Amino acid sequence: MQKLIYLDYAATTPVDPKVLKEMQNYFTINGIFGNSSSYLHTFSLKARNIIENARINIANIIGSKKEEIIFTSSATESINLAIKGIAFNYLNHKKKNIITSFMEHKAVLETCNFVKKLGIKIIYIKNSNKGVINLNILEKKITYQTILVSIMHINNEIGTINDIIKIGEICKKNNVILHVDATQSMGKYSFNLKNMNIDLLSFSAHKFYGPKGIGVLYIKNNKKKINLFPLLHGGGQENGLRSGTLATHQIVGMSKALSITNNLINKEKERITFLKKKLWSGIKNIPGIYLNGSLKHSSPYIINIGFKNIFNKILILEMKNIAISTSSACNSNKYHLSYVLKSLGLNNNLIQSSIRISFGRFTTEKEINYTIKKFHFIIKKIKKKYL
Repeated sequence: MQKLIYLDYAATTPVDPKVLKEMQNYFTINGIFGNSSSYLHTFSLKARNIIENARINIANIIGSKKEEIIFTSSATESINLAIKGIAFNYLNHKKKNIITSFMEHKAVLETCNFVKKLGIKIIYIKNSNKGVINLNILEKKITYQTILVSIMHINNEIGTINDIIKIGEICKKNNVILHVDATQSMGKYSFNLKNMNIDLLSFSAHKFYGPKGIGVLYIKNNKKKINLFPLLHGGGQENGLRSGTLATHQIVGMSKALSITNNLINKEKERITFLKKKLWSGIKNIPGIYLNGSLKHSSPYIINIGFKNIFNKILILEMKNIAISTSSACNSNKYHLSYVLKSLGLNNNLIQSSIRISFGRFTTEKEINYTIKKFHFIIKKIKKKYL
């Protein structure tokens, strides 16, 4: 049996063995399993201290204050809390439009669709055919009625990078709240939020070798405090913004995973950059191949390519032991065409011929060499069989 090769790290990452080992201390009677919100007994206090230590660690890594870190169940929940939390405060206000882009994750776009039904105007910024937001257009779209700008740092399908430093400067100059979806960048890029004009930032642990089911919403606690309307009501955990018993084991797992990835950021970025260039150099001469997005302005962790007149799902099935995807994981089980690729100006045939490859910590040069050979073999096979 051929070895399975995983090249879908943008969808999710395996849990680091060191993270799993750490998490095992927070489940059983012999571990720290107590409810951190319970009465002041030893079991509760131990859990509370562990959670607060994790909160402090995460805050130190991303350059925030511990009270600015709110734990959620996922990046999706964090995004919902950020956008709805702001929007709900303006339902009866004349000043109410939100600016976003056509390339955002479904969590942003569907949340915006929801608040649109409540009377909030949504303004969409068009991107270039390489997938980059035009900052001049963004600034022109901001008016006195704008309450929020929500733009992702790295696109989850094509890997293009938006200049969130300059976007933050634009928003600050215009006194507008900025939300950033950092799901594909946390653990891969260094953040120092003390020096960035970002008011709200969302991410989740399972994108950087932590467990699924735990996310963070960073809320900047500046002089003009950002007031969010909570989505969940109950025990009032997380400063009243996110009720529900905190999952100690998942929070610990996220903290440990972020520490590990943060220590490896520069080394891994250099290694993955080499692997991405090697892959592209090895396949770019295949007849009919095309690149979606930009090599220059993209993350080394993601590449989106296509082969003209070759249906992507056939290609994925033929690749067999190599895990690649057609688009975002949230769309992969549906028949919808990628709206991200559509925003680049691709026609339906090109979209249906495109695939996403994403690299991670356990990707090896040997695997990339094998993948290059497999692409050459499979493309010839498909053309011979179907064309």
